[in-house]
Amino acid sequence: MLISERHQLILDLLKEKGNVKLQELVELTSTSESTLRRDLDQLEKQNYLKRVHGGASLLQRKRSEPSVLEKTTQNLEEKELIAKYAAQLVLDGECIYLDAGTTTFQMIRYLKQKDIVVVTNGTDHLNALLDEGITTYFIGGFVKKVTKATIGRDAYESIKNYRFDKCFIGTNAIHYELGLTTPDPDEAQIKERAISLSRESFILADHTKFGEVSFSKFAELDQVKIITNESDTIDLDRYQRMTEIKPVKM
Repeated sequence: MLISERHQLILDLLKEKGNVKLQELVELTSTSESTLRRDLDQLEKQNYLKRVHGGASLLQRKRSEPSVLEKTTQNLEEKELIAKYAAQLVLDGECIYLDAGTTTFQMIRYLKQKDIVVVTNGTDHLNALLDEGITTYFIGGFVKKVTKATIGRDAYESIKNYRFDKCFIGTNAIHYELGLTTPDPDEAQIKERAISLSRESFILADHTKFGEVSFSKFAELDQVKIITNESDTIDLDRYQRMTEIKPVKM
């Protein structure tokens, strides 16, 4: 079987199932595991798939944008652990930026005893921050319905007036070569600006975001530190050579 034919079979099965195991590909192509591992490595480099432990997964679409409701129901335990750890990094007297998103939202309950100032562009964050008695500044601008984030020119101009000790940013995708990306260029612009205005920048992302690539880049890996959950489905070694990663234990 030609390499191109084998690659097409792999991609067709991935499109059908979303995830495939190496043993399935062995049976499908009558090819050795070592050859198929090389195939998967090559297809990953070409951004057709991402490698996971024991097989591969189909990449999400570049402009795929889950709603807040969809995100709220995904990987809840992982997000809770990530958020709790991130909140422990916030010290009394600090000014921090909380990006819109479901994982950053989970941080708020763990910040209630701290003497801090929070700036955010997350409309869902406002009531939770105020209920906890946290001094809050809101970035005005166009409210994006899907992510409940304020974006656009007014938001960009507003955030320029602040400086942060730390910022906590969500992301749709983390790639060891292509950096941090998100579907919307306007949201990417706000994230990029927040990172540039912060002394320390932290990305909050569960393991499913690794190996993915979205449409709009907002940072290189060496600009941030990443807080994620431990998982045997991803190989963090290649990422740890470029940035500091804190894998939180389940």
